[in-house]
Amino acid sequence: MGEGTLHNKLDEMKRLIGEMERVAVAFSGGTDSAFVLRVARDVLGAENVLAVTGRSDSLASRELDGATRLAHDLGVEHVVLDTDEFQNPDYLANPHNRCYFCKVTLYSEIERFIRQRGITQIASGTNADDLSDWRPGLQAAKEHSVRSPAAEAGLTKQEIRLLSRELGLPTFDKPASPCLSSRVPYGEEITPQKLRMIEAAERCLQDHGFRECRVRHHGDMARIEVPVVEIPRLIEPTVSREIDARLREIGYAHVTVDLRGFRSGSLNEVIAFGRRQASVQD
Repeated sequence: MGEGTLHNKLDEMKRLIGEMERVAVAFSGGTDSAFVLRVARDVLGAENVLAVTGRSDSLASRELDGATRLAHDLGVEHVVLDTDEFQNPDYLANPHNRCYFCKVTLYSEIERFIRQRGITQIASGTNADDLSDWRPGLQAAKEHSVRSPAAEAGLTKQEIRLLSRELGLPTFDKPASPCLSSRVPYGEEITPQKLRMIEAAERCLQDHGFRECRVRHHGDMARIEVPVVEIPRLIEPTVSREIDARLREIGYAHVTVDLRGFRSGSLNEVIAFGRRQASVQD
């Protein structure tokens, strides 16, 4: 994509944000929401921007710490709201649209909070690529009139990374880190204990230098995903023994490596498979 086109999109995003006047950014600390927060601060001024992070058992502590540091570095007020999606049986049942129930809770909590501040607009970090992916949370955003300035301007994930690098954001190459519940197969109950196991297991992998990784939770089995090129290092005897021992301490009886490697949203493959099967049967 030409440089002019990329910056034209950025100019359009700035125009859209400028219309908002005051905004609360649903801020996870990831690449997309960090970019939206930075642009909003540049356009509206820090005094007109609020970063809001939802805290629950599904958020890894390292992610919350990183979001807190980044908001501070950007000079934007950061508010952490405790959300109660774990009180919702629809969320705990972990259906294919689990993210919808999570986002409904998050946006409802943000709305209640910002009403006290005289802020009427919420913005998310949704990018243009997300619009063609399985994202049940987008329906919740629509119901709560949440704006997605990056997506509305047509900015893709890769373009956001390029612009983030230009802006000096440390998140320009940060691996995606969706909520911990996304590691549990659909239909299997979400529990705080499972999420604590997943968080500890992924922390172990990160401490061994695997920046991009997932630990998929299958009962007493952990299925590790790292990029294919990093599998040889993962299964190197010393490293694999240390990781295996740690994950067994955490509570996993079996530790496996997915030979297909890291795939963001790999548990969504069951949805695509089901659709193919239904198509064949029709």
